[in-house]
Amino acid sequence: MSEPIRLSKRLIELTGCSRREAELYIEGGWVTVDGAVVDEPQFKVDTHAVALLPGASATPLAPATLLLNMPAGSDDHPETLRALLSTATHWAEDPAETRVLKGHFVRLSPGLSLQKGAGGLAIFTQDWRTLRKITADGYRLEQEYVAEVSGQMHEDGLERLKRGHSWKGQPIPPCKVSWQNETRLRFALKNPALDAVQTMCASVGLKVESMKRLRVGGVSIGKVPEGQWRYAGATDRF
Repeated sequence: MSEPIRLSKRLIELTGCSRREAELYIEGGWVTVDGAVVDEPQFKVDTHAVALLPGASATPLAPATLLLNMPAGSDDHPETLRALLSTATHWAEDPAETRVLKGHFVRLSPGLSLQKGAGGLAIFTQDWRTLRKITADGYRLEQEYVAEVSGQMHEDGLERLKRGHSWKGQPIPPCKVSWQNETRLRFALKNPALDAVQTMCASVGLKVESMKRLRVGGVSIGKVPEGQWRYAGATDRF
Protein backbone atom coordinates (compact mmCIF):
# COMPACT_ATOMS: atom_id res chain seq x y z
CA MET A 1 0.00 0.00 0.00
CA SER A 2 1.44 3.39 -1.00
CA GLU A 3 2.21 6.09 1.55
CA PRO A 4 -0.06 9.19 1.54
CA ILE A 5 1.50 12.19 -0.22
CA ARG A 6 0.80 15.92 -0.26
CA LEU A 7 -2.04 17.07 -2.48
CA SER A 8 0.30 19.50 -4.22
CA LYS A 9 2.66 16.66 -5.15
CA ARG A 10 -0.19 14.56 -6.51
CA LEU A 11 -1.36 17.50 -8.62
CA ILE A 12 2.13 17.94 -10.03
CA GLU A 13 2.15 14.27 -11.01
CA LEU A 14 -1.25 14.60 -12.68
CA THR A 15 -0.75 17.85 -14.58
CA GLY A 16 2.99 18.44 -14.88
CA CYS A 17 2.62 21.89 -13.35
CA SER A 18 5.25 23.48 -11.15
CA ARG A 19 5.15 23.32 -7.36
CA ARG A 20 4.16 26.99 -7.17
CA GLU A 21 1.41 26.52 -9.73
CA ALA A 22 0.12 23.51 -7.80
CA GLU A 23 -0.06 25.55 -4.61
CA LEU A 24 -1.89 28.39 -6.36
CA TYR A 25 -4.40 26.02 -7.95
CA ILE A 26 -5.11 24.41 -4.59
CA GLU A 27 -5.23 27.62 -2.55
CA GLY A 28 -7.52 29.12 -5.18
CA GLY A 29 -10.08 26.36 -4.68
CA TRP A 30 -9.56 24.78 -8.10
CA VAL A 31 -8.71 21.26 -6.92
CA THR A 32 -11.10 18.56 -5.73
CA VAL A 33 -10.45 15.43 -3.74
CA ASP A 34 -13.16 12.81 -4.22
CA GLY A 35 -15.35 15.59 -5.61
CA ALA A 36 -14.93 18.06 -2.74
CA VAL A 37 -12.80 21.20 -2.98
CA VAL A 38 -9.69 21.05 -0.81
CA ASP A 39 -7.64 24.24 -0.51
CA GLU A 40 -4.72 22.99 1.58
CA PRO A 41 -1.57 22.05 -0.41
CA GLN A 42 -0.34 19.90 2.53
CA PHE A 43 -3.52 17.79 2.62
CA LYS A 44 -2.56 14.11 2.41
CA VAL A 45 -4.02 11.86 -0.29
CA ASP A 46 -3.44 8.24 -1.33
CA THR A 47 -6.06 6.50 -3.45
CA HIS A 48 -8.32 9.57 -3.54
CA ALA A 49 -9.57 10.92 -6.87
CA VAL A 50 -7.84 14.26 -7.44
CA ALA A 51 -9.01 16.59 -10.21
CA LEU A 52 -8.34 20.10 -11.48
CA LEU A 53 -11.56 22.01 -12.12
CA PRO A 54 -12.29 23.52 -15.56
CA GLY A 55 -11.20 27.13 -15.90
CA ALA A 56 -8.55 26.76 -13.21
CA SER A 57 -6.16 29.68 -12.89
CA ALA A 58 -2.78 29.53 -11.15
CA THR A 59 -3.01 33.06 -9.77
CA PRO A 60 -2.79 34.34 -6.19
CA LEU A 61 -6.05 34.78 -4.30
CA ALA A 62 -7.56 38.23 -4.63
CA PRO A 63 -7.57 39.98 -1.22
CA ALA A 64 -10.86 39.62 0.62
CA THR A 65 -12.78 41.90 2.98
CA LEU A 66 -15.04 40.24 5.55
CA LEU A 67 -17.98 42.03 7.17
CA LEU A 68 -18.85 40.50 10.54
CA ASN A 69 -21.94 41.12 12.64
CA MET A 70 -19.92 41.15 15.85
CA PRO A 71 -21.76 40.08 19.00
CA ALA A 72 -21.74 42.84 21.62
CA GLY A 73 -19.05 42.35 24.24
CA SER A 74 -16.76 40.30 21.99
CA ASP A 75 -13.07 41.07 22.15
CA ASP A 76 -10.52 41.16 19.35
CA HIS A 77 -8.39 38.35 20.76
CA PRO A 78 -7.09 36.12 17.92
CA GLU A 79 -8.84 33.07 19.37
CA THR A 80 -12.15 34.92 19.47
CA LEU A 81 -11.76 36.10 15.89
CA ARG A 82 -10.80 32.63 14.69
CA ALA A 83 -14.07 31.34 16.11
CA LEU A 84 -16.12 34.17 14.61
CA LEU A 85 -14.43 34.24 11.20
CA SER A 86 -14.58 30.73 9.80
CA THR A 87 -16.25 28.69 7.11
CA ALA A 88 -18.86 27.60 9.66
CA THR A 89 -19.95 31.20 10.43
CA HIS A 90 -20.26 32.36 6.81
CA TRP A 91 -23.77 33.71 6.12
CA ALA A 92 -25.55 31.19 3.93
CA GLU A 93 -27.40 33.96 2.06
CA ASP A 94 -24.27 35.95 1.20
CA PRO A 95 -24.97 37.54 -2.23
CA ALA A 96 -21.27 37.72 -3.10
CA GLU A 97 -20.22 35.05 -5.58
CA THR A 98 -17.05 34.21 -3.68
CA ARG A 99 -15.96 30.74 -2.70
CA VAL A 100 -15.07 30.50 0.97
CA LEU A 101 -11.40 29.54 1.19
CA LYS A 102 -8.99 29.20 4.10
CA GLY A 103 -6.73 31.77 2.49
CA HIS A 104 -9.35 34.43 3.18
CA PHE A 105 -8.87 34.07 6.94
CA VAL A 106 -5.14 34.88 7.09
CA ARG A 107 -3.45 38.26 7.38
CA LEU A 108 -6.72 40.05 8.12
CA SER A 109 -6.46 43.60 9.46
CA PRO A 110 -9.31 45.17 11.47
CA GLY A 111 -10.57 48.63 10.63
CA LEU A 112 -12.51 51.31 12.54
CA SER A 113 -13.07 50.08 16.08
CA LEU A 114 -16.60 49.76 17.41
CA GLN A 115 -17.91 51.96 20.20
CA LYS A 116 -17.15 50.52 23.63
CA GLY A 117 -19.54 47.67 24.40
CA ALA A 118 -21.14 47.79 20.96
CA GLY A 119 -21.81 44.99 18.53
CA GLY A 120 -22.63 45.13 14.86
CA LEU A 121 -20.60 45.79 11.73
CA ALA A 122 -16.92 44.93 12.18
CA ILE A 123 -14.56 45.07 9.20
CA PHE A 124 -11.59 42.79 8.51
CA THR A 125 -9.63 43.08 5.30
CA GLN A 126 -6.63 41.72 3.39
CA ASP A 127 -6.81 44.57 0.87
CA TRP A 128 -4.37 47.43 1.55
CA ARG A 129 -6.55 49.84 -0.45
CA THR A 130 -9.58 49.08 1.71
CA LEU A 131 -7.48 49.30 4.87
CA ARG A 132 -6.18 52.72 3.83
CA LYS A 133 -9.71 53.90 3.11
CA ILE A 134 -11.06 52.89 6.51
CA THR A 135 -8.03 54.02 8.52
CA ALA A 136 -6.30 57.00 6.90
CA ASP A 137 -9.59 58.29 5.50
CA GLY A 138 -11.77 56.90 8.28
CA TYR A 139 -12.48 60.31 9.80
CA ARG A 140 -14.53 61.14 6.70
CA LEU A 141 -16.71 58.05 6.89
CA GLU A 142 -20.09 58.32 8.54
CA GLN A 143 -20.85 55.54 11.03
CA GLU A 144 -24.45 54.69 11.87
CA TYR A 145 -25.38 53.28 15.29
CA VAL A 146 -28.64 52.39 16.98
CA ALA A 147 -28.70 52.53 20.77
CA GLU A 148 -31.29 51.08 23.14
CA VAL A 149 -31.57 53.58 25.97
CA SER A 150 -33.29 53.95 29.31
CA GLY A 151 -34.12 56.99 31.42
CA GLN A 152 -35.90 60.26 30.69
CA MET A 153 -34.33 62.55 28.13
CA HIS A 154 -33.86 66.15 29.28
CA GLU A 155 -36.16 68.75 27.82
CA ASP A 156 -34.86 69.78 24.37
CA GLY A 157 -32.28 66.98 24.71
CA LEU A 158 -32.61 65.86 21.10
CA GLU A 159 -32.07 69.39 19.81
CA ARG A 160 -29.08 69.83 22.10
CA LEU A 161 -27.50 66.70 20.66
CA LYS A 162 -28.19 67.87 17.12
CA ARG A 163 -26.61 71.29 17.59
CA GLY A 164 -23.87 70.28 20.07
CA HIS A 165 -23.45 71.47 23.64
CA SER A 166 -21.23 71.23 26.71
CA TRP A 167 -21.55 68.69 29.53
CA LYS A 168 -19.39 68.54 32.67
CA GLY A 169 -16.96 70.89 30.98
CA GLN A 170 -16.66 68.58 28.00
CA PRO A 171 -17.72 69.68 24.52
CA ILE A 172 -20.34 67.42 22.92
CA PRO A 173 -20.05 67.84 19.14
CA PRO A 174 -23.20 68.12 17.01
CA CYS A 175 -24.44 64.98 15.31
CA LYS A 176 -27.30 63.52 13.33
CA VAL A 177 -29.64 61.85 15.80
CA SER A 178 -33.27 60.75 15.76
CA TRP A 179 -35.68 58.52 17.66
CA GLN A 180 -36.41 55.17 15.98
CA ASN A 181 -39.00 54.25 18.61
CA GLU A 182 -39.64 55.06 22.27
CA THR A 183 -36.40 53.46 23.48
CA ARG A 184 -34.10 53.47 20.45
CA LEU A 185 -31.95 56.31 19.16
CA ARG A 186 -30.18 56.40 15.81
CA PHE A 187 -26.84 58.21 15.57
CA ALA A 188 -24.87 59.08 12.44
CA LEU A 189 -21.34 60.14 13.39
CA LYS A 190 -18.02 60.92 11.76
CA ASN A 191 -14.78 60.04 13.53
CA PRO A 192 -16.43 59.44 16.93
CA ALA A 193 -14.45 58.84 20.11
CA LEU A 194 -14.85 55.27 21.36
CA ASP A 195 -17.23 56.41 24.12
CA ALA A 196 -19.04 59.07 22.08
CA VAL A 197 -22.52 57.53 22.06
CA GLN A 198 -22.48 56.76 25.80
CA THR A 199 -21.28 60.27 26.57
CA MET A 200 -23.86 61.93 24.32
CA CYS A 201 -26.66 59.92 25.88
CA ALA A 202 -25.48 60.59 29.44
CA SER A 203 -25.32 64.31 28.69
CA VAL A 204 -29.10 64.39 28.13
CA GLY A 205 -30.10 62.02 30.95
CA LEU A 206 -30.09 58.68 29.14
CA LYS A 207 -28.25 55.43 29.75
CA VAL A 208 -27.16 53.16 26.89
CA GLU A 209 -28.36 49.60 27.47
CA SER A 210 -27.09 48.15 24.21
CA MET A 211 -25.67 49.44 20.96
CA LYS A 212 -25.08 48.22 17.42
CA ARG A 213 -23.21 49.63 14.42
CA LEU A 214 -25.27 49.24 11.27
CA ARG A 215 -23.18 51.01 8.65
CA VAL A 216 -19.78 52.48 7.80
CA GLY A 217 -19.85 54.82 4.83
CA GLY A 218 -21.94 53.11 2.17
CA VAL A 219 -21.42 49.59 3.58
CA SER A 220 -24.11 48.06 5.78
CA ILE A 221 -24.22 44.83 7.76
CA GLY A 222 -27.76 44.40 6.45
CA LYS A 223 -29.51 41.14 7.29
CA VAL A 224 -26.41 39.22 8.35
CA PRO A 225 -27.28 37.42 11.63
CA GLU A 226 -25.28 38.15 14.76
CA GLY A 227 -22.10 36.07 14.89
CA GLN A 228 -22.01 35.54 11.11
CA TRP A 229 -20.19 37.33 8.31
CA ARG A 230 -20.36 38.05 4.59
CA TYR A 231 -17.91 39.09 1.92
CA ALA A 232 -17.72 42.72 0.85
CA GLY A 233 -18.96 42.58 -2.73
CA ALA A 234 -18.34 44.64 -5.84
CA THR A 235 -21.17 47.04 -4.99
CA ASP A 236 -19.94 47.76 -1.43
CA ARG A 237 -18.28 51.15 -1.25
CA PHE A 238 -16.94 52.65 1.95
